[in-house]
Amino acid sequence: MPAGHPYIRNISDTSATPGFHVLPDPPVPGAPDGQWWPHQALELGWLRTNHERFDLLHLHFGYEHLSVHDLRSVVETLRAHGKPLVLTVHDLRNPHQVDPGPHREALDVLIPSADAVITLTPGAAEHIASTWGRVATVIPHPHVVDPQRARRASARGRRDSFVIGVHAKSMRANCDAVAVAEQLAHTISTLPDSRLVVHAHDDEGGRRAAEELEQRGIAVTVGPPFSDSELYDYIGGLDVSVLPHRFGTHSGWLEACHDLGTTVLAPDCGFYHEQAPCLLYQRTETALDADSLDAALRRAHSQRPRWRADPDRRSIDRSAIIGAHNAVYRAVTSVARPPIAVRR
Repeated sequence: MPAGHPYIRNISDTSATPGFHVLPDPPVPGAPDGQWWPHQALELGWLRTNHERFDLLHLHFGYEHLSVHDLRSVVETLRAHGKPLVLTVHDLRNPHQVDPGPHREALDVLIPSADAVITLTPGAAEHIASTWGRVATVIPHPHVVDPQRARRASARGRRDSFVIGVHAKSMRANCDAVAVAEQLAHTISTLPDSRLVVHAHDDEGGRRAAEELEQRGIAVTVGPPFSDSELYDYIGGLDVSVLPHRFGTHSGWLEACHDLGTTVLAPDCGFYHEQAPCLLYQRTETALDADSLDAALRRAHSQRPRWRADPDRRSIDRSAIIGAHNAVYRAVTSVARPPIAVRR
C-alpha cells in the first residue's frame, strides 16, 4: 500500500507472473480524488473489519502520520489475525520530514516486526543489516516510463542547445532547489549554448522558492504538478536533470530519467548511484559543495553521457521484479495456495 502509487502499479501486473493480486485502495470519506490521504488500511478498525479480505499487508509509504504507539498497534492487530507484514524500505530518511527522528522511530518498530523486509539497493540493505540486524531482500526499482514511450524517446537526436533542469516540486523538506539552481546558473553562464529551466509547484513552498530564485535573477515557471505525460515530456526535453536533495535514499524521478535517456546529477547522499548510472556532486545536509556541482555539470556538458535504459531489458526486468515479490509473498505465507490478495 498505497495501491495507487506508480511504483506499486508497476510491480502489480499479474500478467507477468500470476499468483497475487492487489486490492484497490479503500475510499477515504471526504478525500479529494487523486490526492494522498492517510490510508484506511492502517486504521485499526479497518484492519479488524477487513482482515479476511487479504492474506498479507505490504507497506511501502504513507505511515508518517502514525505515532510509534499507532504502528505497534497495527503490527499487533496483524499478528492477532495471523496476517504477515511485508515492508519495503524506500526511504531510510523521510524526504518530507526535517527531523529524522520520527521516521527512524517508525523504522525501529516496522523493520524488526516485519515478516520480510525489501529494499531497492545493496547499500540500503547493508545499512538495514548494520542498524537493525535484518537481512533485506534487494529488489531493484522497476521502470517508471512505459517501455513504448521510452522507445519513442530513444529516437531523440542531439540538440544544438544544452538544457539543464531543476524542479522544486512542492519544496519537500529535503529540497534545496534555491542553492542548487543558483550555483547551476553561475556555471551555465560560462558554458556555451546552455540554458537552465526551473519549475516550481504553485503551492506555498513552491511559490516561496520561486520568489527567492527570481530575487537572484533566475527565471522560474510556477504551475500545478505535472501529469505523468507532462512530466515525461518535461524530462525528455532536458539533457540534464539535477536532483536538489539535501538528504534522501532512493528516487523514482531518477528512474524516469534513466528510462528517457536524461542524464542525472545527484547528490552523494543516499544510494541514487546504485539505482542507475548518474553523475554525483557532494553535499551534506546543511551545505552544498559548489565546486563539485560545477565540476559535475561541466563533465555532463563536455561528455554528453546518455545512460538510457533499454526498454526491452526493462520489460524483462519488470517481470523478474514481479516474480521476486511473488516469491517473498509465498515465503511469508508459508504454503502454496490460490492467488494471494495483497494489501499494499
